Amino acid sequence: MAHALGFTEEDLRRLAGARSFERGLGYVSAVSRLEIGDVAITATVDGSEAYEVELSENGDSGLTGWCDCPYGQEGNFCKHCVAVGLAVLGQAESVPERRSAAASRSRLLDTWLESRTREELLSLVREQLVGDRDLRRRLELRAATAGEDTGIARERILSLLDTRPFARYGYVEYADARAYGRQAAEAVTALRALTASGRSADAVEVAREALRTLGRAYGEIDDSDGLIGDVVTGLAEAHVEACRTAGPDPVETAEWLVRHLLDEANDAIDMDPFDYQEVLGEPGMARARELVVAAWRANPKGWTQKYLMERLLKSDSGSVDALVAVHAADLAPNGHTHLVIAEELEAAGRAAEALEWAERGLREAESDWGPDEELVTLVCERYARAGRLADVVTIRRDLLRARPSLASYRHLRTAARAAGAWECSERAGALEVLKAADRPEKGSWFGGSVLVDALMDDADLEAARQAAADGYADQRQWLALADRIRDRQPADALTVYLRWIEPLRKQTGDSTYERMAELLLNARACHRLLGTEAEFATYLAALRADQKRKRKLMATLDQHGL
Repeated sequence: MAHALGFTEEDLRRLAGARSFERGLGYVSAVSRLEIGDVAITATVDGSEAYEVELSENGDSGLTGWCDCPYGQEGNFCKHCVAVGLAVLGQAESVPERRSAAASRSRLLDTWLESRTREELLSLVREQLVGDRDLRRRLELRAATAGEDTGIARERILSLLDTRPFARYGYVEYADARAYGRQAAEAVTALRALTASGRSADAVEVAREALRTLGRAYGEIDDSDGLIGDVVTGLAEAHVEACRTAGPDPVETAEWLVRHLLDEANDAIDMDPFDYQEVLGEPGMARARELVVAAWRANPKGWTQKYLMERLLKSDSGSVDALVAVHAADLAPNGHTHLVIAEELEAAGRAAEALEWAERGLREAESDWGPDEELVTLVCERYARAGRLADVVTIRRDLLRARPSLASYRHLRTAARAAGAWECSERAGALEVLKAADRPEKGSWFGGSVLVDALMDDADLEAARQAAADGYADQRQWLALADRIRDRQPADALTVYLRWIEPLRKQTGDSTYERMAELLLNARACHRLLGTEAEFATYLAALRADQKRKRKLMATLDQHGL
């Protein structure tokens, strides 16, 4: 039965969010092949690629949207869905009639198909298979998984994971990864169909081969959107499901699983071995533990070995000391591993040992790498809780000396103020550190330093201006300083603005013209404060005369009332 639209423009905005909605407005003209069915609305939207969109109205649950763009495949109501929705709203008056016509066509098709003989239907399907390779592949896959010949099913499933038809120069580029991912996902469906057809033992073996095949190809695929990683997860889940039904030997399964994850040629390791706990049972888990521990002992710095040991200990509620030993075998040079150990110990209620590890991380962190800021924060927070404010100041002071930055200056300022030592002692020393970190040539306008940023952050504008005059400021800092002092020292600010207008006279481009207009507006504001507007008018007239051949600049100045 035909019915009116059940959504509004406001519904589209709510589903998509303001940003995607605004972007969708620009894609309405890119909507093509719009079909309004009895329930679903389908269309193509031309963006960076041609994306397929489907909108559905589901009664009480309201409007839903699907798009095969990367953002849409994550379950989001994307800008392409918005564009299709807006295109339909623009034709709202015709929707009831078009839905009624779609329903009539569906009934007519059903009646016609039901009236065909078996031979006529077979002929129709074969005719479609000639021109539709995707349909042919899907039906071949169904036939293979429903048949008795496991070899054919295996060949078809593994062929879906073959990257060669999508690879350019041996690598699947981002532009082709989505199409490959869609095809590879069919292997997951086929494996589950194989299990559902009563051939779960076969599905176990084919799933193993599929995981090995994709694992070895994964490193040659641009999986920026994570679509292929999802296929890996799906294959692993299909393997677990097949194992639950088939009940393979738990010890042999454990040996295969650990061997697969440790295979250096396997680049797809986003599998959690402890999803297999039910399948492995205690005998299989015991064997998995044995193999993981042996692998870790042989290579304690290996990423996979370390990951498996961590998972093993956490899933088995293993001792914190054992977990600490795993991490301690491969300490990161920036102290991050010390932080991980400290957090594990804190979670176990061993705060004193946690602090010892964190302090050790600060001592052992290599200057070129660390220390990790989260590690520093943890130690400082624990010291502050214990009333050790002077120790917090010492840490922050040492870090400022090691790596002078506005962030480290701010951290020291906060710590020293809490300890009542900022203005009386720490500030002067901190500024000397910044001053020594980058001594510019006297009188330079192009130095740039943390010193000027720190002084402005302190709102010590006079000291910041003096440091800038001594050569410690770059253009950004000079202009930021001019903006801060303009109301109280317009003459000094004006000097800065005029100085930075001059080099722009020799440059072209829209961004340059906008920048010049902004500086001129600031200069005019200074002249107004000084009561010298006539002087600015003379300056502006001379500049326009000098730059009159730059028509876009003249237009930009006109737009800004200059």
